Amino acid sequence: MATPTTPSAGGYGSDAAAGGQDGGWFGRSPSAPEGSGRPGSPGDDRATGKPAHPAERASAPKPPRAPSPAPGPTSASSTTNLLRRTMAEIEPIADTVTSYFYALLFLRHPGLRDLFPAAMDTQRDRLFKALLTAATHADDPVTLTTYLTHLGRGHRKYGTLPEHYPAVGEALIGALSRHAPGTWGPRTEAAWVGAYTTISQIMIDAATEDELRAPAWWQAEVVSHVMRTKDIAIVTVRPDGPYPFLAGQYTAMETPWWPRVWRHYSFASAPRSDGLLSFHVKAVPAGWVSNALVHRARPGDVVRLGPPGGSMTVDHTSDSGLLCLGGGTGIAPIKALVEDVAQHGRRRSVDVFYGARRNQGLYDIDTMLRLQQSHPWLSVRPVVDDGPVGLLSGGIPEAVREFGPWHTYDAYLSGPPGMIRRSVDTLVGIGVPTHRIRHDSIEELVGATT
Repeated sequence: MATPTTPSAGGYGSDAAAGGQDGGWFGRSPSAPEGSGRPGSPGDDRATGKPAHPAERASAPKPPRAPSPAPGPTSASSTTNLLRRTMAEIEPIADTVTSYFYALLFLRHPGLRDLFPAAMDTQRDRLFKALLTAATHADDPVTLTTYLTHLGRGHRKYGTLPEHYPAVGEALIGALSRHAPGTWGPRTEAAWVGAYTTISQIMIDAATEDELRAPAWWQAEVVSHVMRTKDIAIVTVRPDGPYPFLAGQYTAMETPWWPRVWRHYSFASAPRSDGLLSFHVKAVPAGWVSNALVHRARPGDVVRLGPPGGSMTVDHTSDSGLLCLGGGTGIAPIKALVEDVAQHGRRRSVDVFYGARRNQGLYDIDTMLRLQQSHPWLSVRPVVDDGPVGLLSGGIPEAVREFGPWHTYDAYLSGPPGMIRRSVDTLVGIGVPTHRIRHDSIEELVGATT
């Protein structure tokens, strides 16, 4: 899996930042005093999504009642087929259905509008697409539970409460029933109501469990801001409490200049003894959060962090080598993985391919080469699309083919979606098993302008 990054037409340019649109359904937490996102802290519990007792969140409020299904058996596979038939019908008019969904939600429940950013241009499709994605994985409980557990935990930072779920379910059923007349009927509606009931219950359960062990968000003070190029900064923050995470993961970040707008950024180091967290941020055109972090943030400013996420982490019980492909600021989590291997003290081969469009884009190559000098098991190969003599050129996927074999290595990919797709195709084509290829969901990478 690869850490969310901004999308790319296929290169490492403005969209190679190791940050991306937060895939959440809701875009903000209701107004609350500073620091009230922490269990046991003063402030309005509703602002953190924390009830007086976790047991109060134990069951999902019921979504709209479905008509009685038509007689006949309904297996899990037939239910999923009903959901997918609806999806196929609305796909050509997805924008219209999404607009209707939000219009219905905000018309019937205007108070929910405050959970979303003021500008809905990048947020608009998130909730609806997430609902549809979850529903169409109804026949894969392992994938569904993993996906929804992450969403449920992440939504605590928005202040999402159990009573919000029926309103969303009502708008979902209303939008689908209006715009999918060809497939809609009692059995289809029952299938969607059942799927949504499962979705909401998993998310509520995940949030209830998570609030017993972690805050909904952390305040973090900027302690260092270093410009590496005219549009890339390394931002280091000090969270206001312990922040447990693993190398290779990412977090969502909100700045004081754009409240309710969260973006994903990868941790650029393994966990440190001083508790500091570093991020590589590239300012992209029209990127509200990235431009604020690169051009406006300074030491002393306070940002807000969501919980860590992502599964691009190292299995330290294995002796397999690591093949790490990092494009642009996607090198940030790759650097963290290298440090993680070094900290565990096991000598295992790590091969890093660090890519950029041009030589100037290899802004952290000196750091990576110093790591190589310190660790004989580490190999770092810079790759540029249009490179000078002496450097690998033609892009990371092409460079990887020149070395290897890699079929016994665990592969870690981080960078623009185009690079990840091509790299996955290349690795599979040269014999790397798919279960050894790790990156975060490409769906999270697409459509995000930070």
